[in-house]
Amino acid sequence: MAEPVTYDDFAKIELRVAKVLEARPHPNADKLLLLQIDVGDEQKQIVAGIRQHYTPEQLVGKLIVVVNNLAPAMLRGETSNGMLLAATSGERVIVLTADDPECVAGAKIK
Repeated sequence: MAEPVTYDDFAKIELRVAKVLEARPHPNADKLLLLQIDVGDEQKQIVAGIRQHYTPEQLVGKLIVVVNNLAPAMLRGETSNGMLLAATSGERVIVLTADDPECVAGAKIK
């Protein structure tokens, strides 16, 4: 088990539902995808290491779960402004999604 965090530490993380507007392979990295997402009040790009598990076509239109307030990071020349959440099950990587039709981009996760 990872080191425990306090509630106050956890409360700093802003989890939101985001709609994938566009997905494409990263031009300089075989394992990365560039995702343009809508988090309700803005659109931004995230870089995700899921290219070996998902095609861009599988992601466009999906409602995914993201860490919205992660500090920007430069990954192989592309800026990532957040992080998608995914589960690992054996060799599989499963992007966490919000499947309820009433869930909208920007919904906060508590």
